[in-house]
Amino acid sequence: MKKFLKLNLFVKTGLFTLVLGTGPLLVIIILDTFGIVNVPNPVGFGIISFISFWPAIILIIIGAFKQYLKK
Repeated sequence: MKKFLKLNLFVKTGLFTLVLGTGPLLVIIILDTFGIVNVPNPVGFGIISFISFWPAIILIIIGAFKQYLKK
């Protein structure tokens, strides 16, 4: 937990965006795999995941680069 608190703001924001954007789609896929929920076409969750994935990755890369330059 201490290592997460020491991370750059860009990395924290990127991780938060990644989890918040792709999490619902992954949960729906897992629940559908186990047969708990029947979602034939989760288009909305896929669009949210698609829109949030690349900005999150870019933020994580920027934050990691800034951390690297700081040291």
